[in-house]
Amino acid sequence: MKAPLGIGFISFAHGHVAAYAQVMKDFDDVKLVCAWDADPVRGKAVCAETGMKYTPHLEKLLDNPRIQAVIIGSETVHHEKHVLAAARAGKHILLQKPLALSLKSCDRMIRAVEKSGVRFAMAFQMRHDPANRRIKEIVDSGVLGDIAVVRRRHCIGVCLVPAFINGQSKWHLSAKMNKGMFADDAAHPADWFHWIFGKPASVIAEIDNVITDCAPDDNGIAVYRWDSGMMGTLFNSSTVIAAENTTEIYGSKGCLIQNYGDAPSCSVPRRPDGPALKWFLYGESDWRVEDIPIPPDQGHRIRAVPRPWVDAMRNDAPLPATIHDGRVAAEMVFAAYAAAKTGTRVRFPFGG
Repeated sequence: MKAPLGIGFISFAHGHVAAYAQVMKDFDDVKLVCAWDADPVRGKAVCAETGMKYTPHLEKLLDNPRIQAVIIGSETVHHEKHVLAAARAGKHILLQKPLALSLKSCDRMIRAVEKSGVRFAMAFQMRHDPANRRIKEIVDSGVLGDIAVVRRRHCIGVCLVPAFINGQSKWHLSAKMNKGMFADDAAHPADWFHWIFGKPASVIAEIDNVITDCAPDDNGIAVYRWDSGMMGTLFNSSTVIAAENTTEIYGSKGCLIQNYGDAPSCSVPRRPDGPALKWFLYGESDWRVEDIPIPPDQGHRIRAVPRPWVDAMRNDAPLPATIHDGRVAAEMVFAAYAAAKTGTRVRFPFGG
């Protein structure tokens, strides 16, 4: 039997990473060794809850031979320096999204990771959601025909939540630390589009503050086009508290609807006849309904990230999402910002 995978944590600034630690403390094939955080109070609190040691010295964590891999949850502005330090130390990496604040930073990280030979994964939880995995299977099967239009909504309500605006998570709202809320959270649906449909060819977009001013932007809509002609609408908002319908896919032979696929839709009452996923083939008499459970909250999706990553690491299997996937998601988001700023169509590859 293989020895447990030794894990260290670099910052709990991103709240998802503390959730990973809570899940992983019960894995019998993992050993949570220690954690560093620029905020000692926050770091010590998570360590106390998960049985780890806290260290105020990042270099000691990276020099620890009992640690084979690190999970990085620092503020986005610090991702590059932490990834480069971990790569130099020979530690495998799981990084919270988004990859970085610029494509130049992304590329420096890629070069460092590839030079070091460490394995690098992005924490894109949408790839682990059973409904999303089934959507990919249905699309890949071709049963819906040629895809014409896809709409994907991925929203949160944090810009309307005083506890978020004024609490430890407020760094997400800083242009210096995180660019903007679209940059922060649209990384997820951007990766979803890339994962299922491949990289797009161009984008037009609107990204702005519409009803709040606590962050550089609070709402964004990007319309991507693929070489096939397919249109994909990515709607990302930080001012949606309640919602339901998450995904619509319309093809030449059928359509697909997903409900309750993001945080706002997990916080509202659900109709008893509202399935997580249904699809309809033109000419048939009724919807095909998938027997997929709806997570009780978004936290269940977040906590689904560590297990597939650990399995891939221990079995030397393909990682769920790579650093190159993270780079594509970043490119899609940054190109949308450029399109919104200039009012023009931006084509890929985008070098901004």
